[in-house]
Order: sequence, then structure tokens, then C-alpha cells
Amino acid sequence: MKEDYYELLGVSRQATQDELKKAYRKMAVKFHPDKNPGNKEAEEKFKKVSEAYEVLKDDQKRAAYDRYGHAAFSGGAGGSSSAGGPFHDPFDIFSEVFGGGAGGGSIFEEFFGGGGGRGGSSRGGAQRGSDLRYDLEIELEEAAKGIEKEISFRKPVQCQRCDGKGAEPGSGVVTCPTCGGQGQVTASKGFFSIRQTCSTCNGSGQKIEKACSSCGGEGRVNETTKIKVKIPAGVDTGSKLRSGNNGEAGTHGGPSGDLYIVIHVADHDIFERQEENLFCQIPIKFTLAALGGTIEVPTLSGKASLKIPPGTQSGTTFRLKGKGMPSLRGGYYGDQMVRVEIEVPTSLTSEQRQKLEEFALACGDADEPVGKSFFDKAKKFFD
Repeated sequence: MKEDYYELLGVSRQATQDELKKAYRKMAVKFHPDKNPGNKEAEEKFKKVSEAYEVLKDDQKRAAYDRYGHAAFSGGAGGSSSAGGPFHDPFDIFSEVFGGGAGGGSIFEEFFGGGGGRGGSSRGGAQRGSDLRYDLEIELEEAAKGIEKEISFRKPVQCQRCDGKGAEPGSGVVTCPTCGGQGQVTASKGFFSIRQTCSTCNGSGQKIEKACSSCGGEGRVNETTKIKVKIPAGVDTGSKLRSGNNGEAGTHGGPSGDLYIVIHVADHDIFERQEENLFCQIPIKFTLAALGGTIEVPTLSGKASLKIPPGTQSGTTFRLKGKGMPSLRGGYYGDQMVRVEIEVPTSLTSEQRQKLEEFALACGDADEPVGKSFFDKAKKFFD
């Protein structure tokens, strides 16, 4: 029996069109053939979820499916249209053959920007290599200045023994027995006849006599690759850099995919970043807060002087203009925000305690330990 369309997409029968689209997008990306080369189970799953979405995204088809199930599209006894005949969409054959849909646009066009088949294929069965992702963590200081990094990763590269052809050196090629050298085969379904790329030769029309002993006929082998990547100043977590042609090697002479480097900026011990601005918190002595003075604060470019006015309160934030992160677009720097927290001594000598008590008496703190402005606001609670 065919699987339930709602269960395939992992949604309830009350799912909205937005929920259906999000669920399909997630499943399609996960099981897309380009992301799972050679994985027949993933390819089959992709076809199933594509078929399910093609039905459920169409209000008329969905209503028929909710009422009659899969019988609505097989011409069975249960399914009938408003015209009284069997409910059957003639374009469903395209969904069955190609894993996509017809009326209203292909799902490949909707989600992948392509049309009708596995992206990256070209003449002679050549396939573009898959794109790769590399997650790279750097320090905040490196993100501020820009840096060149060497990264190492494994990927399929062109087999040197057979020059990517897949044939053992000295071995020839023969006409594909499945398609007779045409590169395509004809699939018939009812009154439709559709030409498809030959799965035996992938459209090349030829088949190698003896597979390469190094790559097994694939034309690619896995190797560790090292490349240098220039990281511009101002990158942030989530920034993506594209390195052209450094993805997986293509098959049958197809071009290589691209490599996408995703940047992750590590947490810093002192600074917190918000876009181009930096934030830090610095403790100061209460005597400095009361009397005022100048302190040195750290910045990513060295030390900077910060003037503390007399009577500074805990939590006051100061701005150091242009001491933040550079803009990735260039042209300006953000600011550094310095928040001061007054540090209260935890232990006092007898002499220090005596002088503080004298200071408290002189200020009247013994009689009014709470600030007058706060007491005026809160006195109604004490009446």
C-alpha cells in the first residue's frame, strides 16, 4: 500500500499551505538526489514526498485525497470528480516519471530553481559536482582584522589513473546496450510516450568495457584537499564565503561544484558583539566613581583612555567612537560601549573602616541609608 501523504510530509491533516510548503522544503532538501548521490533509498523517498506535496498543495486534489485517499488518483470506484467521472489528473504521469509536477509549475522550479530533473546534468551525461559546506571557527580579533586560513577537508576529486573517464587505461568504450547509443530511452504510460535519460550510461550513449581499478568506474576518488581562504575584515557568525570549483569533482567530464565556507566567530572573554558595535563591562573602585579620574580600557586595537566624571553611577555606559568592528562593506567602524560597575570592597582594615564611618556620618548616611530620590517614590509603601 502507498504511504499516507500527510505522514510522508510529517504534518497533520489540518496543516495550512504554509506548513505544507515548509515541511516539503525540509524533506526535499534532505533527500534530494544531488545531496545523496547513489543513494537509491533517498532518491525514492524524494520522489514520494514530491508526489505527496504535488497533491496536497492543490486544493482540488487535496479535497479528493482527503475524501477517497489514493483511490482518487487511480480511477478506482471511490474517486469521482464534479463532472461525475473518475477523478484523475492526466498530468500525474509527469509526477510519477520525473518526481515533479506539471500544472502550476514544477516543484523543482519552485524550490531549487531548476526544472524537471537532477540539477547539474549536461550534454553527454556529464554531471556537475555537488557543492560542499565547511564550517570554520575564528577568533574575534581575526574577524576584526581579516586573515588568511588554510583549511583541509576530504572530497571526491578527478581520478588521475583514468583522467575522470572511469575506464581502465587501455580499455575502450562500447555502445550502451540499453539505449543503443542514443543516451535516452522511451517510457510509455497510457497514451503518453516520454523520453528519459538512460540510467545505464547517464546519457552518454557509451559504456566502458573495463572499469578503472582505482575509482571503480566512477571517475572520482576521495582525497584530502587543502586550500587557503582569505577572510575579509568584519565577518560575523553566519557569513558565507564562496570558493568556486572547490566542491566535489563532476562526473563524466562535468564541472566541479563550489565550496561554501560558513564563518563562526568564537565567544570572547571580554567583548560581546552586536553587529559592528562591541560591548564590555569594567569594574571600577567606588572612590574613583565618586572622585572621578581616568582609566585605561582594552580595545581590539590596544588600550584606550576613558575619563570617568566625578559622581559616576554604577551601570553608566560610555562610548568609545570607532573602536568597534569594521563594517564588512567597508568605510566605517562601529563603536565600543563600556559599562562601568562600581566594585564594593569585601574586606576593610580597621583604619579604612573608621574613615568610612566618619565619611558616612559626614554624609548623613547613617540616618538615610537609602537614596532620597528613591525614598520619595517609595514612601507611600511605608505610610
